[in-house]
Amino acid sequence: MNNILGDFGIAVAGAATLASVVLVLFGVVRREVAPLRAGLRLVYAAVAGLVFAFVILERALITRDFTVRFVAEHGSSRTSPLFNFTSLWSGLEGSILLWAVVLVGFWAVVAYRFRLKILELAPDSAAAWAFVIMGVVTAFFIGLLIGPADPFSSFSPPAGYDGPGPDPLLQSNVLMAFHPPMLYLGYVGFTVPFAFAIGALISGRHNRQWLKDCRTFTLVAWGFLTVGIVLGAWWSYDTLGWGGYWGWDPVENASLLPWLCGTAFLHSAMAQESRGILAVWNLSLICAAFNLTILGTFLTRSGVLVSVHSFTESAIGPALLGFFGFSCAACVGLVAWRASSLRGSKRLQSAFNRTGSLIANNFVFAAFTLVVLLGTMFPLVSEAVTGDQVSVGAPYFNQMTTPLGLLLLFLMAVSPMLPWGNASSAELNSRLQLSAWVGTATIVIAVLAGVRGWAVLLAFGSAAAVIATGIRRLWTACSKRGARGLTQRAGGGMVAHIGLAIMALALAASGNFLQQDEITLAPGDSGRAVGREVALVEFQEIVHSERLEQRAVVRVDGQRLTPAVDRFIARGRIVGNPDTASSPLRDVQVSIVSLPEGDNAEAVLRVTVQPMVLWLWVGGGLMGAGVVLCLWPKKRGRQSRAAGEKALRQKALRLGVLTAERGGGAAGGSSSEVASESKDTGRQVRV
Repeated sequence: MNNILGDFGIAVAGAATLASVVLVLFGVVRREVAPLRAGLRLVYAAVAGLVFAFVILERALITRDFTVRFVAEHGSSRTSPLFNFTSLWSGLEGSILLWAVVLVGFWAVVAYRFRLKILELAPDSAAAWAFVIMGVVTAFFIGLLIGPADPFSSFSPPAGYDGPGPDPLLQSNVLMAFHPPMLYLGYVGFTVPFAFAIGALISGRHNRQWLKDCRTFTLVAWGFLTVGIVLGAWWSYDTLGWGGYWGWDPVENASLLPWLCGTAFLHSAMAQESRGILAVWNLSLICAAFNLTILGTFLTRSGVLVSVHSFTESAIGPALLGFFGFSCAACVGLVAWRASSLRGSKRLQSAFNRTGSLIANNFVFAAFTLVVLLGTMFPLVSEAVTGDQVSVGAPYFNQMTTPLGLLLLFLMAVSPMLPWGNASSAELNSRLQLSAWVGTATIVIAVLAGVRGWAVLLAFGSAAAVIATGIRRLWTACSKRGARGLTQRAGGGMVAHIGLAIMALALAASGNFLQQDEITLAPGDSGRAVGREVALVEFQEIVHSERLEQRAVVRVDGQRLTPAVDRFIARGRIVGNPDTASSPLRDVQVSIVSLPEGDNAEAVLRVTVQPMVLWLWVGGGLMGAGVVLCLWPKKRGRQSRAAGEKALRQKALRLGVLTAERGGGAAGGSSSEVASESKDTGRQVRV
């Protein structure tokens, strides 16, 4: 029954999506409001269908309905309730379903928020084209659910069958309940600004309006992706036990690439909004961000690479790769088509102002993205061409990205203090003096404390300068406008800058001053590792429904830690489970390398000490808080938006496009056509 119900929900969503796209396209081409209105309403049928399918798949997992193949492959009666629920996104088909649910949710928000613009048609058809583009992307992912990623295909379980449950790595940490959904909200969220960019190119309305229309969605997507990446690093740190949180794994890089493009876009969009420049660059950036999300999905869900973060192999690889190629070609073609009208007449007045620094910032982000993309894709391309397997490891990424990261920190410290126009050398000196002194003082203190190495010293100094710049800007905002100044976009941006600077400090400290050692002990023995007294007190065995936990009780300088090894019964896999003692100054982590075997009562423990790791998560939280502050509406902003919507509604009523909502009128359900003249375009709109 779950198979039939789930397939029914997906079929309803697919039919509603296709009908919505066709009706809106018809309405745009024929300039008729009735099909537009019907197309907008069908979006909610698509939402209902996919949400219904999501609920049915969760129901199948919770009730252990092994007649559903997805449940048979990823569910188990031994799995705990929390990880049984999260099993939906631990496998390919369920993760694509979650992706589609999030996507259709964004599509519905766009349909509701821009319904008046779409129905009116007169001043701007870019919103209608954006709606169509989102519908096409939604149809593609629903097509995957109907075809190679069908989550409701049937299975005939033998008597007494019990599934293996999700991958053990995905049921050993509660962060798996939050990390993938956050990433998907970020990935999918970039579809909205991408759709508006393509809509602007198709309609020819590629002025600054499309940036304003999708600004909120871009911030939301970027914020979720930021938090998702940080949670992924936290999961890696708490689960894998190697003493790190970022290993330049291809799947990690797949999430970093759209984040880099999205960050660059957020900055360069300010230059276009304030100065009317970088139109081509902004369109290209947001197209790149979207296409990199598709490429990341291909890398993580096609089975083309081996990664601790990749858990599926499937046949959807060719479809994703084909969609990626089509999307890239369409973006390039549209930008080339509109190239002559996209070129602005305005030129950069000075390199030493806010606009110049934003352009420099974008060049660095572009270089950063290219370095990561090349290092991630080179092994795949090399193997496809030559058949030889090569690897590009952390040394390449660290060597290539360290100078770029330092340059970005420098620009973050300088750019917010620069004026938009020209400034004298005296004014520049006054604006930058505090940050320069704070950065220099930090470097001197670090040297006196024994820190060596140009990269780490520059990282400390630059990050401190960024924090000084952010605090100064926030203080100025508060003193001039009161606490409400923090709700402005600039204030939220400064909070995000401070969070990123704190993360940079933590990265430099934990990466350069990591201490790690292995020690062999029997219960009751003690020894020294990384300069600390380590004692193995005892081993404990705890039986869970899905696993056997072998826990070691360890004391490090008297502090009790309990690392463990989990033996998962169904899959027969052994997964380590380190334990960490965190403090603002340093983390002490202990993991079990090997357990006692046979007559040998000794175990091998890995002890890792890293400074400032806790501040990585604090900095990530501040970045998320910065996005919230950027999006927090001011009272005046709410009033102006309400007034703008009221004016647009009144105009739409004059055009006759909202009579159905009023319950009658010339166009409300009537078969007659009312021709109304749009004062913005001079073209007739048939209602």
